[in-house]
Amino acid sequence: MQERTTLPVRKATRDKLKTFGGKGESYDGILRRLMEIAEESAFYERQLWILKESRFHPLHEI
Repeated sequence: MQERTTLPVRKATRDKLKTFGGKGESYDGILRRLMEIAEESAFYERQLWILKESRFHPLHEI
């Protein structure tokens, strides 16, 4: 069995977290899914920043 811990959160936070879950989805499952989405979002934001801020050279110039 995997180790578990308790995360103290306000009831309002817990209730809001429930709204992100599907029927029968555990809090752990909800949090893991939200963290994956956050990581993907940060990756795409970084790529967009690179596209906006970097200079690109055509391949034939390299």
